[in-house]
This record gives sequence, C-alpha cells and structure tokens, in this order.
Amino acid sequence: MIDRSEPIGPLRIGEHVSDASFLSILERRNLLPTWDAGPVDGSPVPEATTVLSLTWADGVLMAGDRRATAGNIIAHRRIRKVYPADDHSAVAISGTAGMALELIKLFQTELEHYEKIEGTRLSLEGKANYLARMVRGNLALAFQGLVVIPLFCGYDETNDVGRLFSFDVVGGRYDELNYATTGSGGGEARSFLKGSWKPSLTREQALSVAIEALISAAEEDSATGGPDIKRGIYPSIVLVTDTGVEEVDDATLATITAQVIEARP
Repeated sequence: MIDRSEPIGPLRIGEHVSDASFLSILERRNLLPTWDAGPVDGSPVPEATTVLSLTWADGVLMAGDRRATAGNIIAHRRIRKVYPADDHSAVAISGTAGMALELIKLFQTELEHYEKIEGTRLSLEGKANYLARMVRGNLALAFQGLVVIPLFCGYDETNDVGRLFSFDVVGGRYDELNYATTGSGGGEARSFLKGSWKPSLTREQALSVAIEALISAAEEDSATGGPDIKRGIYPSIVLVTDTGVEEVDDATLATITAQVIEARP
C-alpha cells in the first residue's frame, strides 16, 4: 500500500509542475501501491462483480451490484463498485477488490491534480486514455491473477453527449456506443441489455433497465448479488449528464426495484 508516513513534499530537481502528472510523481518516488504476488495463507482475495454502463436520452448511467466474493464465500455484501471520477465522469470496478479501490483513488486524485495544475478539466478522451495507462501498469500482477478491469463513462461537453468506455486486462481502451458490462455476471447482464436498451430511455426507464440487468445476472451468476429488499441492499448507480454526476439514493432505488421485481414473470 502507499506509504503515507511522510508528506510528498515540494517538487524535486527535474520535476516540473506543467509536465508531471500526480501518478508520475508517485512513480518516481516509489510511492505507488505495492502488492505481494498473492495472499500469504493461500486464501482467495475478494473479487468485485458485476458492473455495467448504458447510455440514455440525457447522458449515461453506471451501475454495480454490491457483492464481493472470495472463492465460494461471500466476502462482502455492501461493497461499493461505482464512484464519481470527477464532476462529469464516473468509474466502476471489477476484479481484485482491494487493488481496484486503490486504482480508483489514484485516478480521482490524478484528475483533481490535473485540474488544479492546468486550470481546466482533462478531456473525456484524455481521462479514458489515462485510465487505460493505469490498467496497463497493473499487467504484471494481472498475469498472477490479480486482475483489475474498470468501466468508465462521462459526459462529453465538446460533443454534448454521454459516452462510455470499456477496457481489457492489457489496458486496451474501447468506445462503446450503447452499453457495456464487465465482471463474472457481465455476460448475462449484457444479454439482457441487448434486448432492452434503446436510445430514447428516460431517467426512470434507464434505472429500471439497469436494475433488471443486475437481477438477471444474479439469477445466473452466484458471484453477483441482486437487490436485497429485506436488508436494504440496493445497487450502486450514478447518472452523468451535462449538469454533472448524480448518485441515486437508496430510497429511489427501493421504489424502482420493487416495481421491477413485481413486474417480472
């Protein structure tokens, strides 16, 4: 993990504010998170699944279930997998949970650092490219089974449209036109979205489609946790529009989830 026992301090000789990203500074000072090849006791590490993203009439939506598994054990029931990256973008994680959470924190800090240094936000394309670089930097550990594969979405203020991006384990970055999924239940969620997505989805329709896609995934994939009304556990969902990122509250999700479940055959 990152050693925070000492402050980062001023720039060193050869480091320039204008060309040094936050991640570059951490790399040069050996302050990036470090991980062993695997757990010392041989037990499986928590894995985060499933996440999805889809475009709708006014922007883009990102959602994730709340379950993390370690082998055949439910490690966590309320893990959060969807986070705002900045005011106009969001990122979701799947794969090795601990590493994925550290990657998100670094990504959020990098975007904030860039905006403070440059006085403007990084373009959506630039954010996606930067996240791809971070995934690629984890390649050695991915070959050892510690895989992190995110989804990224945001509102492109230049083209006035919501966009989403998927990634592969080697850092490949792909523009997705309508929807994208990843994680162990991603295939089932994608199959549902294939038959249910349409470009004219309203806000409530988009939320309903996302929730039902996660329910469909949970029915086929034991690592995916569907909504649990009794325990008050609902998916993490954010909406990104031209006005920014909105995190959907549990009260709204409870109402829509009840409607979705009641309507299912």
